[in-house]
Amino acid sequence: MSASDFEPVSLANHFLIAMPSMTDPNFARTLTYVCEHNAEGALGIIVNKPLEFDLGTLFERVSVPLARGGRLDRYRDLPVYFGGPVQTDRGFVLHRPAGQWQSTLVVTSEIALTSSRDILESMSETGEPADVLVSLGYAGWAPGQLEWELSQNAWLTVAARPDIIFGLPPEARLPAAMKLLGIDFSQLSDVAGHA
Repeated sequence: MSASDFEPVSLANHFLIAMPSMTDPNFARTLTYVCEHNAEGALGIIVNKPLEFDLGTLFERVSVPLARGGRLDRYRDLPVYFGGPVQTDRGFVLHRPAGQWQSTLVVTSEIALTSSRDILESMSETGEPADVLVSLGYAGWAPGQLEWELSQNAWLTVAARPDIIFGLPPEARLPAAMKLLGIDFSQLSDVAGHA
């Protein structure tokens, strides 16, 4: 079987939980939020791998002044995340509410992924959108690739919950997603089996 033999079933607005047997260092012990999944492939953002710098530093690097005071201060110390190995020099903002931006992929009526500068400017000026996760890079799959990886037991999937992305610290997100399945991560074997 090849990657093109699988019929796509959309996993948009789902979490991908990397199995312990995942050997790719980009995805080992990751929780990925799937933003788009169709016949052309899939796109997601890893939501539990913070980088060594914060949004305040990122805003300085892209020359968007982040005002001090009030609700704008909540952005300053938020971590920037490694969103995946594709386009790591480009920023992506996973956010709610979805809002209206120049370059946005609407995932649900509540959550969207934006890659245009206007969202950063809004964050710096108005403190909106309320909930954000900013990443450098994203995870991408060619047509049928994600389905093939699922058939190889590389991932578990579960419907996503926004409170896990936006309401928990990064280290708590993977265990919380596992709990949605009723599984403790430490109970998983690193040996893949096939039925």
